[in-house]
Amino acid sequence: MIVHDNASGTPRPDGSGTYGTSGSATVTAAADGFTARRLTFANDFLRADHPEITAQQAVALRVLGDRSLFDRCRFLGHQDTLLTDTRHRTLTARQYFHRCYTEGDVDFVFGRATAVHAGGEFRMLDRPVDFTPYGFVFAPSTAAGTPHGFLAVRCRFTSEAPDGAYKLARPWVPSSDPTAWPRLVVRDSVMDAGTDTAQPYANMREQYPWQGFLFREYANRGPGARIPVPENRPLLTAAEAAAHTPEAYLGDWDARAALRRAR
Repeated sequence: MIVHDNASGTPRPDGSGTYGTSGSATVTAAADGFTARRLTFANDFLRADHPEITAQQAVALRVLGDRSLFDRCRFLGHQDTLLTDTRHRTLTARQYFHRCYTEGDVDFVFGRATAVHAGGEFRMLDRPVDFTPYGFVFAPSTAAGTPHGFLAVRCRFTSEAPDGAYKLARPWVPSSDPTAWPRLVVRDSVMDAGTDTAQPYANMREQYPWQGFLFREYANRGPGARIPVPENRPLLTAAEAAAHTPEAYLGDWDARAALRRAR
C-alpha cells in the first residue's frame, strides 16, 4: 500500500500556501505507458480529524499519461479519490483500469482522461446524515476536442450508504476550461440500491446542466438501475452502444494485450 494524508487545504510546510487538489495526490503517475498491478493507492485524510481544513479534496492517485494500465489495483479515499487526468487539455490520455476497486464519496472518480473501467467495483461510502445527497461517483471533465470520456463496462456499483443516497454523476466544467464537454457511459453493469434511480444525475454548476452533456447508460441491471423517470436517465440504443466499447475508446492501443504482457 502507498498511503499519505494531504488534502487540498493542507498547508505546505514551507508556508507557500496549500497543496490544492492536484497537489494532494498520494501518487502522481505522469509517464506514458505507466503500469501498476495489485497495488493500493490511498489517501487517508479524514475530515473529522481536521475540522480546520475546509478544502477537503484528497486524491489517492493522479494519473496523467497515455496508455496507462492498472490491473486489480485499489484506490482508497473519500472526496476526489481517483483523478484520471492529462498533461494538458489539448492532449488525450487513454487509461485502462482492469478489475480495480475504487471507493469514496464526493466526485471520487473525476478528470478529463479517456478512462475505461472494465470489471471493477465502485464503492459508495457512508457519511453523516446531514449530507444530501451523500455524494457522486463520477465527475468527468472531458476536454471539448477529446472524442471519448469515461466508460464503465461490466462493473459493480455497491454502497454502504442508505438506499438512493448517491448520484451516479455530475458534469465538471472547470474554470480553467470552460469549453469542457463531459462524457460518461455506464453499461452492462450491476448497481445496488445505493444509487438514486429517480434522479441519478445532477448539476455541479447551474450554468452547466447535465442534460447538455453526454451521460448515457446501456443494459445495466440491479435495483439501482431502475428507470422510474426515463427523461432523467438517458439510454443508448443498441446501435449507439456499439460505438461505446473499450476498443472504440482506446483506439490503436490494445490494452488487453498490454495486460497480458504485464502478467
